[in-house]
Amino acid sequence: MNYVPQINRRSFVVSAAALGGGLALGIDIPLGPNVVRAADGSPEVTAWVVIRPDDTVVIRIARSEMGQGTMTGLAQLVAEELECDWSKVTTEFPTPGQNLARGRVWGNYFTAGSRGIRESNEYVRKAGAVARTMLIQAAASEWQVPASECGASNSVITHKPTGRTKTFGNVAEAAAKIEPPKDVALKDPKDWKIAGKPLKRLDTAPKVTGEDVYGLDVKLPGMLCAAISDCPVFGGKLVSFGAAKVQGQKGVKHILKVGESAVAVVADHWWQAKTALDALPVSWDEGDNAKVSSASIAELLKSGLDAEQAFVGNESGNAKQAIANAVKKVEAVYGFPYQNHATMEPMNATAVYTADRCEVWAPTQNGEATLAATAEAASLPVAKCDVHKMPLGGGFGRRTTNDFVQQAVAIAKQIPGTPVKLIWSREEDMTHGRYHPVTQAKLVGALDANNNLTALHMRISGQSIIAFVAPQSLQNGKDPFVFQGLNPGGPEGAFGYTIPNLLIDHAMRNPHIPPHFWRGVNNNQNALYLECFMDELAHAAGQDPLEFRRKLMANHPKHLAVLNAVAESAGWGKPAPQGVFRGLSQHMGYGSYVAACAEVSVSANGGVKIHRIVAATDPGHAVNPAQIERQIAGSFVYGLSALFYQECTVKDGRIEQTNFDTYNSMRINEMPKVDSIIMPSGGFWGGVGEPTIFVAAPAVLNAIFAATGKRIRSFPLMHHNLRLV
Repeated sequence: MNYVPQINRRSFVVSAAALGGGLALGIDIPLGPNVVRAADGSPEVTAWVVIRPDDTVVIRIARSEMGQGTMTGLAQLVAEELECDWSKVTTEFPTPGQNLARGRVWGNYFTAGSRGIRESNEYVRKAGAVARTMLIQAAASEWQVPASECGASNSVITHKPTGRTKTFGNVAEAAAKIEPPKDVALKDPKDWKIAGKPLKRLDTAPKVTGEDVYGLDVKLPGMLCAAISDCPVFGGKLVSFGAAKVQGQKGVKHILKVGESAVAVVADHWWQAKTALDALPVSWDEGDNAKVSSASIAELLKSGLDAEQAFVGNESGNAKQAIANAVKKVEAVYGFPYQNHATMEPMNATAVYTADRCEVWAPTQNGEATLAATAEAASLPVAKCDVHKMPLGGGFGRRTTNDFVQQAVAIAKQIPGTPVKLIWSREEDMTHGRYHPVTQAKLVGALDANNNLTALHMRISGQSIIAFVAPQSLQNGKDPFVFQGLNPGGPEGAFGYTIPNLLIDHAMRNPHIPPHFWRGVNNNQNALYLECFMDELAHAAGQDPLEFRRKLMANHPKHLAVLNAVAESAGWGKPAPQGVFRGLSQHMGYGSYVAACAEVSVSANGGVKIHRIVAATDPGHAVNPAQIERQIAGSFVYGLSALFYQECTVKDGRIEQTNFDTYNSMRINEMPKVDSIIMPSGGFWGGVGEPTIFVAAPAVLNAIFAATGKRIRSFPLMHHNLRLV
């Protein structure tokens, strides 16, 4: 799942891993000298940049926008190198089908793992620089002067010796005919004027005015709406349904079997479809999975904590022997539950199918995989399909899957020529999600006579996401993704401590509830397990938690830098306000280094007030500091909601939580003050949408321990008589 294809203008490949199936496609097209035009006739200078006669600059964005600001950040990077007038910038999404037809000129559409900017920054910057070079050359040719005598700024090209000027719109047509240069120099970030600045987001106004069209808003002529019900137990099948009972209800057009496990009602309006579906008699074959419960899953995971067989993710020295010979041994077992993505916009997609064409309108985090899934469900060549990528009303990893898209196509395929919008009810969305994986972890640490940490064994027992979504990507049965933030090195998450004897391993246990990538993914529980246990070790050693960590972090300067930053800013070591206690955590993931210090008070009746969280992030480069601040705060809402409120439990093989009344989220009055420290050190590109989520929960938990003297190792906290106030 971590494979990022190289941009290749002459070939396109959809990997099996992107689909969870085995579909590969290729196309080879000649690249001619003719001007390529946008829908309004304006010329493309490059595939990424369209310039209209009025100097409006349209920047194409391949990655998805789900509220994280990627669209604005990528546009800033292009505009920076283009040297255009930011006030005249607008954006649009090219379709995955257009990408295919043009030899994948826009590269990767996958938007997850905080990849949007960190993995496309170089080629989008080059796209802007190439377009600028072509525009300058076009103006120089008209003036019959060397291009080296000309420069561009704010959408104006100037011939420096004479002061003559031309706007981008004046020369765009001529520029579009110029052969693009093969090599262009990119700016040093210290010279940025648009990138690196806290500019307002481009999509705020359309959201406020209602101009933005989400998947739920799609309207097509003659469109019908569908509601669907899948077997309540994953792995079960549809046996039968009594169509006659609802066939005559107002607006109802079709009652259809969808795949092997679902039934859908199609009507003029969605509520008509939903009402009929609720009244539809349905018989299910729930299978053996109906015997599974949260208790049986917990026992399955417990069996892995001391199992002989496990996959090793990080090892040095001999941890087991060092622990056996330890002067003092510290041991703890933690657990992390299933959790739902709970996007505000439930799953939906609109599809139109004919015998030779299928088009889909969908909020998707991976337009290319959605295109391939559409073709697979339609049984059509990919070249005869396309996907119109809509803004997402929340993604968090859930919309990297295409189960809802394939259902929409399967329904539309039974009603050829008729547009069908499938909308999952909130209950369907909650009970048929793809969940944050359930895990347990046993941590054992060894201290010597001087209370130095000499060994650590961290055994994770639980689900593998890769085993579910892309089993062909397992490495001899091992899921390397399990070890996010615990690796010996690498940008996806390096372990931030040097411990003489270390063993981190994974006993894979896979219940039937499907796991998936949930914002922050395995970093969330890995950081919580490790950082809370580090506090336990510091307490057992009689040492300050900050100083205990610092001794182990000398070889990890970037980890240490963000930890020191939050400690200093929060005033660690100085008295906190009366009744307020502090907790620390640090982690590294998705290319960025993060740390947090939480200030918490706990009342006698379990009311938890988070007064402040100081958060530090080193993402290497900061494209939009204001947006990073918002992402930090937003990630805390997500992570702290999960910590205090969110758990999906299993009874009779099915998820019990069906709506927000049983799956709660933080309210605005519960939100702590967030002080963000953005400290880009340069030299690398890290993500910002997910990393700080890792450190919020352990920092708060460590502060709760400081306040109460009680360690909490299972979640959510509402089960421990703790609630946010």
